[in-house]
Amino acid sequence: MALSRDSILQASDVRTKTVPVPEWGGDVILRGLTGEELDAYQASRRQVRNAGTKQQELVIIQDNARASLLVKCIIDDDGARVFTDQDAGLLGMKNGKVLDRLFDVASDLSGLSDEDQEEMEGNSETPTPDGVSSSSSHEPSDAPSPSSSEASAPES
Repeated sequence: MALSRDSILQASDVRTKTVPVPEWGGDVILRGLTGEELDAYQASRRQVRNAGTKQQELVIIQDNARASLLVKCIIDDDGARVFTDQDAGLLGMKNGKVLDRLFDVASDLSGLSDEDQEEMEGNSETPTPDGVSSSSSHEPSDAPSPSSSEASAPES
């Protein structure tokens, strides 16, 4: 029997996982992103340089990518976000090994593919629609970056 619209929309399918973080003296609860939040996060990590020209390229913005995901995924016991998007810079100053470990779990919960993770880490090149390879540089673009709306905190 096929699921109805209402049963799909009412299904609780966003996963969580409690991860021990002995370096911080306790546990962290991570929540996977919704589809809308995942799309916004991925869009915020990409920028097109020289749009509309032969030199057009897709650039993956690596600056604080791990912390930028984690501020969206770390929740408290009631399911509310612990951090705001503006806290990414502060969280990014924590131990890189810890952030990397949490990022891997948050990526898995959110459905980020291995390829997406490699792009964020600068380990792959992605061709743009016109066949030009992407760069993993994080230098500012000459062209203005389209703004993306930041995901808001989940409702409790």
